[in-house]
Amino acid sequence: MHNRRLVQVVCGPMVALLLLAAGSLSGCAGPAKSELNQVQTASDQTDLDRRARVRLELASAYFSRGQYNTALDEVKLALQARSDLPDAFNLRGLIYGAMEEPALAEESFKRALQLNPRDGDAMHNMAWFQCQQRRYAEADATFERVLALPAYRETQRSLMARGHCQARNAQWPEAERTLSRAYELDAGNPAAAVSLSEVLYQRGEYERARFYIRRVNGAEEYLNAQTLWLAIRIENKMGQPAQVRALGVQLTNRFPQAPEALLYQKGRFDD
Repeated sequence: MHNRRLVQVVCGPMVALLLLAAGSLSGCAGPAKSELNQVQTASDQTDLDRRARVRLELASAYFSRGQYNTALDEVKLALQARSDLPDAFNLRGLIYGAMEEPALAEESFKRALQLNPRDGDAMHNMAWFQCQQRRYAEADATFERVLALPAYRETQRSLMARGHCQARNAQWPEAERTLSRAYELDAGNPAAAVSLSEVLYQRGEYERARFYIRRVNGAEEYLNAQTLWLAIRIENKMGQPAQVRALGVQLTNRFPQAPEALLYQKGRFDD
């Protein structure tokens, strides 16, 4: 897939999530007035449109492989062909963010939104960028705007990101409400269940936290050191030493090199 999503790294043991969106290219300039009601197809694209599309697809591919300088060069070439592509500025913002150039990243996201104020992908990425910069009030307001877009189709993605941002700011009740909505949209999403369980743990809602993490650990393909460690911490808070030992055996046998295994062996349940 050429268009990828920005990686969110969540504080504590929460699971990292893919949250970037470069969006699909619109491909052609604005139609003449007599053509407003016509559907635009590939035949309507100019050579510059196609050139920009190819460059942007290459940029996205390089970005996904961590080749940020090459990706940035391809975005520049795309913008040389078409200087009004919101998707190019959106992707440029992601690249600059990965290169730890926050001022340039923000400028790029703002430009993308100037060109298309209802671009949900760029708005989502701006919100997560603001969260990474610890501008939590701004981030929450931007997430609110993106979730209010009538045609927005990535509601769960933005709910997950918003919930993680609220958790970063220790807004536990708000994070619970947001992540509960994300879970309701897709109860089979393990990331939603783990994130909600972690927030409930932080709120002292251990029985409810246990419910969600057990759903994840009950599926072999989703179980990992982080999910086992969360389950151990929950059982420890609930005063269940037998469960702690049983889960600890799983953790140390299956993931002996994991940092969580070392924390368990040292009895550092609150780290």
